[in-house]
Amino acid sequence: MYQRNQTRQVKVGNLVIGGQNEVVIQSMTNTKTKDVESTVAQIKRLEEAGCELVRVAVFQKEDALAIKDIKKQINIPIVADIHFNPDFALLALENDVDKIRLNPGNIENEDKIKEIVTLAKKKSVPIRIGINSGSLNKKYEHNTEAFIESAKDHLRILEALDFHDVVLSFKSSDALETIAVYSRAAEVFQYPLHLGVTEAGPLLDSAIKSSLALGNLLIQGIGDTIRISVSDDPVVEIGVCKKLLKACGLRHGVATLIACPTCGRIQYDMLPIVDEINDYLDYVQKDIKVAVMGCAVNGPGEATAADIGVAGGVGQALLFKKGQVIRRIEEDDIVAVLKEEIDKF
Repeated sequence: MYQRNQTRQVKVGNLVIGGQNEVVIQSMTNTKTKDVESTVAQIKRLEEAGCELVRVAVFQKEDALAIKDIKKQINIPIVADIHFNPDFALLALENDVDKIRLNPGNIENEDKIKEIVTLAKKKSVPIRIGINSGSLNKKYEHNTEAFIESAKDHLRILEALDFHDVVLSFKSSDALETIAVYSRAAEVFQYPLHLGVTEAGPLLDSAIKSSLALGNLLIQGIGDTIRISVSDDPVVEIGVCKKLLKACGLRHGVATLIACPTCGRIQYDMLPIVDEINDYLDYVQKDIKVAVMGCAVNGPGEATAADIGVAGGVGQALLFKKGQVIRRIEEDDIVAVLKEEIDKF
């Protein structure tokens, strides 16, 4: 097992990010934050899927004011995403936000930053310095060191006020640049790092870019919290986060699905079963490996590591456990039987 980087510990609500604590899974709502009912409903769905920290956009004054009401109805810490208007950060702090995200690329008024930091320190609220490739200050040439220097410029203000409850992020839409920047940041800073590939696109594109970039970093021991950005319902992001962390050996209580790619031997309608079981497993918090295989000849043998599985035939399937065939089941019963076995595991 690889060694994780030792970073400072930062408390966010009831979570601790950094040190050797578990990598925290987070996402961001896409509702209008001032619409409390819609925002709370989406956060509750995120919670159910396994989200541990949620960020909301503070685009207007009403969004900041809504945070207090939202907090009363959810169970995970909430982060205010602030761009351009530092006064919204102050309002969010007054309304009991658990964390502030500031973008140095569009909030540069040092007096206002000091005001935010002073209030955050008084309320024991951490700040994420979120640097994005698309909003780097024009004084920097766009390269790896530009991200690092931008963070240093902002940290100088915070550290002069003896404020160290800081998380850093360095977001790019380029997977290779993401790896380079975070690898460099891990050498320079001891603050916990929030990993992510920004503007990663729809699910398939995002999963590929994020797995390449964040997987590479995580197995180097880099990263304390992650968000997988997907152009979709934010709940979709959580499954990718969990599966990536599981694949990197950093998360337990996550179900795994094994499924063959299908071939000319298949004699039952397997793909809808895969889709339904995959969706079901997103909400199963167990270390269970489930297999849905296309061929009754090789299925159990190819999936011997699976705890539970099926291998299809003509209108039927073999139910197997740890590679041992248990019984035959009718095709129409496959999903129900698998769900029952998953629940019993």
